[in-house]
Amino acid sequence: MSAPAPPPGPPALPVTFRPTRTRVVLLTVGAVMFAVITVVAFTLEQLSGGERVSFVFTALLFFGVLALLSRPKVVADEEGVTVVNLTRSRRLSWAEIVRVNLRVGDPWVFLDLSDGTSMPALGIQPGIAKQRAIQDARALRALAESHGTGTDNG
Repeated sequence: MSAPAPPPGPPALPVTFRPTRTRVVLLTVGAVMFAVITVVAFTLEQLSGGERVSFVFTALLFFGVLALLSRPKVVADEEGVTVVNLTRSRRLSWAEIVRVNLRVGDPWVFLDLSDGTSMPALGIQPGIAKQRAIQDARALRALAESHGTGTDNG
């Protein structure tokens, strides 16, 4: 029986974590849905111009929602971490991050912050690519431990 391999060191900075497979699926579905609805709008002869515009606008709205859902990412650099969620971005210094959590059943990573709050980081989520999310969470944890204070008094 061989000894388990030691965990790898933190990745080189800057590094971006994002759910790539989820992003590809969402943007592909959005583009196909937009194309199909637009083709239907222009092939139905009984539709008026306003109705066609309404179809295309609805298709754009659907695509926009899926593009918004594909936006999350976590960018780590020498100064800290930028967490981009659906509608908000937040810049954190390394000292603000006390712990990086991805527990069984969690939909995404949670960052425990030095002010006592917890912040979701949707850029690392185990939905489609569970093993990749675990690797990314471990890498972000290693970065936080090597760059941060490791205590909640900073």
